[in-house]
Amino acid sequence: MTDLKIYCFTLNEYLILNKFPSYIQILGLGKTNFNKNYLDEKKGLNLNSLNHYYGEATGFYWIWKNELKKMNKKSWLGTCNYRKLWLNKCYNNKQKFSVSSLYSNLLQPNNNIFNNSEAVQVQPIIFEKETVLQQFEKVHGKNIITECADFLDGKLKTDFIKFINSNSLSITFFLTTADIFDEYCNILFPWLEKCYRYCNEINVLNGYNARIPAFLMERFNSFWFSTYIKKLNYLSYARLGNSMLSDNVNKFVNPMKLPFTLRMYPTLHKY
Repeated sequence: MTDLKIYCFTLNEYLILNKFPSYIQILGLGKTNFNKNYLDEKKGLNLNSLNHYYGEATGFYWIWKNELKKMNKKSWLGTCNYRKLWLNKCYNNKQKFSVSSLYSNLLQPNNNIFNNSEAVQVQPIIFEKETVLQQFEKVHGKNIITECADFLDGKLKTDFIKFINSNSLSITFFLTTADIFDEYCNILFPWLEKCYRYCNEINVLNGYNARIPAFLMERFNSFWFSTYIKKLNYLSYARLGNSMLSDNVNKFVNPMKLPFTLRMYPTLHKY
């Protein structure tokens, strides 16, 4: 059984979060005053004031500064969020004919993938008609990500430019060991601070683009693990719909435990 702790990020409280497996700990981000059953990024060393811009990266920072010191360096940790959960396998197709519940197919600490990996990412999205760079610039504007790449040094910059000119991108969350997570954060956060300052100076942190530092982190996260981790594997994930999240439903039943609910998953994207 792997020593595993997954931190599940949320901006709000939901009844279903109390029904997640015990190895998943809920970490509240943002301004909400969370109940005592939740971890709260406002307690301890934090970047809570930057959550509006950094998004889930403030959760990474809180884990790094407050939780890592409690862990063995080879303990496994990971992240997910309130509506995106790890599955126990990597699927290429939706399980349309399964009678199983979603809950019974969530990631388990006894999964053999932990014995054969240094890190695990969500199976990547493959852009069919554009690169990671083109997709970013289409949504967020020209030159921002390439200008921010200049804040990286040497091979790191070269490798990142190569990555954003590819067509493969994993979503933000990951599983890895504490020592690798520490290495990652020591590189991520100095760079992200420079990106934030630059974006603030050129006045692009407005509206949807207020979260450009978070969107940059998403690309960097996918890049760093896929480029520098030798023993990298992949799992699928499930994005919970509104009926799964509904407090009205969760007052009476755990919808993840209902039979046939796996057949809606995994969540797969085509671009």
